[in-house]
Amino acid sequence: MYLAKIYVTLKPTVNDPQGRTIERGLKGLGFESVKGVRAGKYLEIATYENNKVTAEKQINDMCNKLLANPIIEEYHFELVQTQESNSA
Repeated sequence: MYLAKIYVTLKPTVNDPQGRTIERGLKGLGFESVKGVRAGKYLEIATYENNKVTAEKQINDMCNKLLANPIIEEYHFELVQTQESNSA
């Protein structure tokens, strides 16, 4: 079994109004050194796949088909093998 830790962010060329709002809010709270906030998504998906290559392909397919919009977002992920896969 693997746990995928997926990070989805807007491409650098895409405006990020949520990030700008967060930046203004942080500055309003006195964090004047904050610059360039970008907002994104973090997801965790467990897969009962035992083969790492197959698990990576599945996660890539999930990201390309549903989890990330390839026109405006990019993603990366890491796979962590969990204890459950060792006991199978």
